[in-house]
Amino acid sequence: MSARDEVLATIRRSLGVNGKEAPRRAAVDERMARAPRGVIPARGQLARADMIALFRDEAEKVHATVAEVASHADATGEIARYLRDNNLPATLRMGADARLAALDFSATSISPSRGASEGDDLNALSHAFCAVAETGTLLLTAGADNPTTLNFLPDNHIVLLDADDLVGDYESAIALVRARYGKGEMPRVVNFVTGPSRSGDIEQKLLLGAHGPRRLHVVVVGR
Repeated sequence: MSARDEVLATIRRSLGVNGKEAPRRAAVDERMARAPRGVIPARGQLARADMIALFRDEAEKVHATVAEVASHADATGEIARYLRDNNLPATLRMGADARLAALDFSATSISPSRGASEGDDLNALSHAFCAVAETGTLLLTAGADNPTTLNFLPDNHIVLLDADDLVGDYESAIALVRARYGKGEMPRVVNFVTGPSRSGDIEQKLLLGAHGPRRLHVVVVGR
């Protein structure tokens, strides 16, 4: 018997149960099936345009930059502009996400490459699973389509976000994950990213890029 089993057995003995009682199991199944929601903050319950504006305001408060484009076809020009204006090389590391694979960089000087980062990439491009307007937070799930290494190793992280995937609150974001992956299932890793990496541990001075990207640029696609 494992230590966990011993602890649970002790609890059952103290309660005078064996864990197989039908009413108790039914109560647990009911609780798991319904997954009650908590109190939802009102500040994120907005019309689409206002939700985008709130997301932008909150993201910029934590040193991210945000741009809006009408379509994925327009995103390549915005990415090229961002790299050029920040005097960054025209290189871009990205995963196998179908939306990223469909981007046409032929009209730009950008040389894209595919796959996870080994730590020597200066610029990375990801596609957000969704985002939370009330805090300006991106939710990125891990996988070959958007490798987690791209979230943390390159100095400059560019993230595409479909406007339709922007929600007002964290509860709605988690509901989207459950709907996509199935009840009781989660992707291997879920990263909540709010702004570029930063730390104030040393003399309480803000340092960007302490343990992740120095820059985070979000391109919101659609309105």
